[in-house]
Amino acid sequence: MDQLQNTNLLYQNADYQNYLNKIKKCEKQRRFCRHNIPHFLSVARIATIKTMEAGLNFSRDLIYTTALLHDIGRFVQYQDKTPHEIASHQLAIPLLETLDFTDDENKLILDAILNHRNPEAQGFSHIFYESDKLSRACFSCPVEHECDWSKEKKNLTIVY
Repeated sequence: MDQLQNTNLLYQNADYQNYLNKIKKCEKQRRFCRHNIPHFLSVARIATIKTMEAGLNFSRDLIYTTALLHDIGRFVQYQDKTPHEIASHQLAIPLLETLDFTDDENKLILDAILNHRNPEAQGFSHIFYESDKLSRACFSCPVEHECDWSKEKKNLTIVY
């Protein structure tokens, strides 16, 4: 069995691909970090490392699926200002119904999506909060000086 079976099924899902294309169109002129597969995979890899470092036992499939879903509602935020964590949570529900996770795993995924911008998040959700922030390579960004992230928030050295 494919270790990332659900992750790959999600990636191949027509609705998921449609959402990725909508984000791409919305961010066509964006000069700052984009919300795309390279970002999602960076988050997934960092979350995998952080999960192992914390001694937690979550499958890579669960971690990678969560990463692929955490910003999928970004196009909704561009269109109508709905916070993307809320839009991503709403879009993820029917997508998760096409996958083979337990109800408890779906709840874990949905909680992490909803809380990936919440510094007070706990457990798996907090790992996603940190991984999302750590995935940004501010140290090599050509427009870092124009970014509105604070110096304290920017990743000005390689951490993961």
